[in-house]
Amino acid sequence: MSKVNEAALKKRISISTLHKMKQRGEKFATLTAYDASFAKLFDDHGVSMLLIGDSLGNVVQGLDDTLAVTVDDIAYHTRCVRAATQGALIVADLPFMSYATHEKACENAATLMRAGAQMVKLEGGEWICDTIRSLVQRSVPVCAHIGLMPQSVHLMGGYKVQGKSDEDAQRILREAKAVEAAGAQLLVIECVSQKVAKAVTEALSIPVIGIGAGPDTDGQILVMHDLFGISAGHIPKFSKNFLTETGNMQQAVARYVSDVAEGHFPAAEHSFE
Repeated sequence: MSKVNEAALKKRISISTLHKMKQRGEKFATLTAYDASFAKLFDDHGVSMLLIGDSLGNVVQGLDDTLAVTVDDIAYHTRCVRAATQGALIVADLPFMSYATHEKACENAATLMRAGAQMVKLEGGEWICDTIRSLVQRSVPVCAHIGLMPQSVHLMGGYKVQGKSDEDAQRILREAKAVEAAGAQLLVIECVSQKVAKAVTEALSIPVIGIGAGPDTDGQILVMHDLFGISAGHIPKFSKNFLTETGNMQQAVARYVSDVAEGHFPAAEHSFE
């Protein structure tokens, strides 16, 4: 069979695919991606979802935080990623202040969807629910993001683990249920205790994707540079350099995908109590 025909037969993963995987108890691996070459590498090795994250502010633009990233930045990188992939679900971040009003959220989400995203991601808990409803009513699928929220880093006083106190843990669980009820179809939960992430994952019917949230979530996501150990700054506790133990990028991605699927990653040393 020709490569053209093989590509035509390759079915892109959908949101419902990930929902079915959760129902079957199958864990899935996701990564950030910002260009065509790495997106194709990840796609070819079975990464289920690619996020064009505003983390590009850190790892591509060399900034201290994500706040200067624009919708146009995300749209450009989304087009690059979408052009090179045929299997992975493509999710794009709505960057800082791009969803401050319902009107802005809808206009900017439309820009990202036209660039090739199949879903947009935004940060926030109960306060963001009306925006989620507004987007979903207008046929824009939404991935919510709670726990540590990088766009709120200054308000939160830095990059700190969330959900340590009983009160904070209950707040996170309440927010998770609220964004699901508002129509979010996926949830990313970042830098929370393993216990909190497990409770959230069990309480929700939608897939929960963890980063620094322990092994009990339905999926895992890493910033691609952390996977290869090439981030310019601090390598977070919850990450693992898969390149060191495999020797090449292709095998590193394949190992990450299989380790997530088999429950080997993240391990205890990558999780927070």
